[in-house]
Amino acid sequence: MSTDLAPAYSPFFGCMGAASAIVFASFGAAYGTAKSGVGIAAMAVMKPDLIMKSIIPVVMAGILAIYGLVVAALIIQSLYPAPQYTLFMSFCDFAAGLSVGICGLASGFAIGIVGDAGVRSTAQQPKLFVGMILILIFAEVLGLYGLIVGIILHIRITTKASS
Repeated sequence: MSTDLAPAYSPFFGCMGAASAIVFASFGAAYGTAKSGVGIAAMAVMKPDLIMKSIIPVVMAGILAIYGLVVAALIIQSLYPAPQYTLFMSFCDFAAGLSVGICGLASGFAIGIVGDAGVRSTAQQPKLFVGMILILIFAEVLGLYGLIVGIILHIRITTKASS
C-alpha cells in the first residue's frame, strides 16, 4: 500500500544510496591502492628497505572503502517497505550514499596521485616524508567529510522517523 509521501518505489532510492556509498568509495580505495602500489613497486627496486614506510598511502586508501561500508550498512538497516519508508527518508539515504561515495572517490584519486609521487620522491629525498604525510592527511579528510555528512543525513531521518 503506497501513499503520496511513500510511493511503492521509495525504497529504490535508499538501495541506490547504499550501493552508491560502497561502490564509489571502493572505486576510490582501489584507485588509491593501485596508483600508490605502482609508486611503491618502482621505489622498492632502488630502496627495498623503505617498503614498510611507504605503505601508508595504501592503508589510507583502504580506509575509504570502510567509510562506504559504514554508511551502506546504516542505510540498509533503515530500509523498510513503502508505507514505512517515505520519499524524504529515501532521498536522504540516497544523498548520504552519494555523499560518502563521491567524496571517497575524489579522496582516493588524490591519495593515489600523491602517494605515487610522494613515495618515489621520498626514496630520493627522505626529508619529503613529513610533507607527503601531511598532503595525504588532507586528501584523506575529504573522504571523512563525506562520511560525516552521510552520517548526519542518515541520523536526520532516523530522528524524524522516531518522533
